[in-house]
Amino acid sequence: MSPSPLLQRRLRWLLPAVLVVVWLAIGGALGPFAGKLGQVATNDNAAFLPQSAESTKVLALQRRTDTEESVPLVLVWSSAPGALPSGAAQAADQRLTAVARVPGLVGPPSPVVRSEDGQALQSVVPLRADLGDRLHGTVDAVRSTAGIAGASVFLAGPAASQADLVDAFAGIDGLLLGVALAVVLLILLAVYRSLLLPFLVIISAVFALGLASGVVYALARHGVVRIDGQVQGILSILVIGAATDYALLISARFKEELTRQQDRFAAMRTAWRRSVEPIGASAATVALGLLALLLSDLTNNQALGPVGAIGVACAALGALTFLPAVLVLTGRAAYWPARPHRGDSTSSSVWTRTAELIGRRARRVWALSLAGLVAAACALPLFSAHGLPLDETFIHTEPSVTAQRVVNDHFPAGQGNPVVVLTDPARAEQVLAAVRGTHGVASADLAPTGRGGRPGSVAAVLADPADSQAAERTVRALRSAVHRVPGANALVGGYTAQQSDIQDTAANDRLVIIPVVLAIITFILVLLLRSLVAPLLLIATVVLNYAATLGISALVLPAVFDLHGADASVPLYGFVFLVALGVDYNIFLMTRVREESRRLGTRAGVLRGLVTTGGVITSAGVVLAATFSALGVIPLAFLLQIAFIVAFGVLLDTVVVRSLLVPALVHDLGDRVWWPSRLSRPGSPGRPADDVAGPREAPARGQ
Repeated sequence: MSPSPLLQRRLRWLLPAVLVVVWLAIGGALGPFAGKLGQVATNDNAAFLPQSAESTKVLALQRRTDTEESVPLVLVWSSAPGALPSGAAQAADQRLTAVARVPGLVGPPSPVVRSEDGQALQSVVPLRADLGDRLHGTVDAVRSTAGIAGASVFLAGPAASQADLVDAFAGIDGLLLGVALAVVLLILLAVYRSLLLPFLVIISAVFALGLASGVVYALARHGVVRIDGQVQGILSILVIGAATDYALLISARFKEELTRQQDRFAAMRTAWRRSVEPIGASAATVALGLLALLLSDLTNNQALGPVGAIGVACAALGALTFLPAVLVLTGRAAYWPARPHRGDSTSSSVWTRTAELIGRRARRVWALSLAGLVAAACALPLFSAHGLPLDETFIHTEPSVTAQRVVNDHFPAGQGNPVVVLTDPARAEQVLAAVRGTHGVASADLAPTGRGGRPGSVAAVLADPADSQAAERTVRALRSAVHRVPGANALVGGYTAQQSDIQDTAANDRLVIIPVVLAIITFILVLLLRSLVAPLLLIATVVLNYAATLGISALVLPAVFDLHGADASVPLYGFVFLVALGVDYNIFLMTRVREESRRLGTRAGVLRGLVTTGGVITSAGVVLAATFSALGVIPLAFLLQIAFIVAFGVLLDTVVVRSLLVPALVHDLGDRVWWPSRLSRPGSPGRPADDVAGPREAPARGQ
């Protein structure tokens, strides 16, 4: 016996209620992990070196042969602009005796060295490499212990930079999340003029972030994935942005269906069926694009791949389960005070006028849009991705940056970050001669290595700053010189070599990963749109948008933010985010265009699709751009550059590419855009013919 109509009506409330309860439990149990990811994150730069690079092999050999791995902390006393007081060297020696007793040192500090100008003293303090959270306390202890009368104490070198990096990410979880959520909430309140809906969208995004954080925390704790502060920050922004985008799409479709049918359950069934395909395709596009980063030889790129994919999957899951459930339970009240009623028009006058313009002047619209994007892309060669100097790594002037400037002013530029050459002890003298004969090397000496103390390494001080391109050229020349020494098996490492290897690896990653990402996205679009022409058209437009964005960035970043270079990973991150997310908006548009084209024909369908999706996609783009802009609260140039590139690129995509260029091109091509599917044939059953040469009419207002 089938249940009574009353029982059926009561039972249909059960599923959404259960889903809401399940997500409340997930949010309560896993939400706190969003603030605990820092406990399983590492900000040790050495952990993210290229796996197969020569400098990484040097580190591995040092770990096997040395009694204990160390990270150098360069201790400098300076009285600039005058000479040091008399007896400063003796006082510094005495303070080093106290410094040697600071917990966290591997061995005694090196002897005090006076600069040639007499205005500075220097010693290198070897710190343990595994200090982790204790690093900052150790650095502070060295600073407070080393003070002498008449001179200022500065701390430079890798250990000081690492301590400042830890400071940059300290307590950033709550600030970053708070800024992102506040920005999203304000935009949603302003755009949708609804008091409840923005909070439902925010709650959906927070629950998704809690789920993603719990999963990532568990995997990182067991060593399955690795995260650092950058990956942690990007995860929060990516989940909040993606979850909000997907939530806006399904809530807008539900509102549209509520104007067509009275029953909220029927409206949600239709809205969910029509939204699951574009949301699923969008999530798959971004997730698979991020997973392509696993092909990178840089460990931090590999870390972002699975972590980001987990975040996007959780965002889609929340948008397709929690939000539909809570929208059904609240019904039209979710949109109060602008409740939708059956028969209301959902068309916007702005997008109706845009559609009318494209209907009348499609070719002119796409030609002007294309010309503007190409003009912006012409500045692309100006975008420098050869790395940032140390003094531009942080947005603000950090203590380690100031200290490094003092070192450079008084000592050979590469003094604090020497190049390390490991070699066969029997060939050490020959390798030393090759190093000393290399242009750009200020000095070089043999150094004992291993537990036996045999001279199996060479320490070389470069004439140029260790973070300069000139120093990188010297390292390449050094490698060529020592590799020619027969039987030496020499390997060149150290800070400059590591930075050079990172930049070279990142450049190679672009050549490998970008084609893979394009292939993945094209494959998904072909499956989704059942066409070859439309996917290639969409891919071409988002790639052009990416090139135009980098071109504009090449002009804006130096002029506005005083950043005259970029890490080699910036173009790759920008590509993965911009292309994957840019295709998202085109997926939202073109799935609706395909749906409308079955009823109206392609030309009328693209105009109708633009009118119905224009507002929600533009809102989603603004929200995502604002969300990524929140990365700017982290005082690192790398994340500021990513924030600007993604935010500007998303806005450019939503305002120009998705709103003008793509609709105008599709309108101009007509049915041919769906080739070779059935929709490309005008006489296909179940749809009107789209006369390629016929009139181009925009949908009437209120259609």
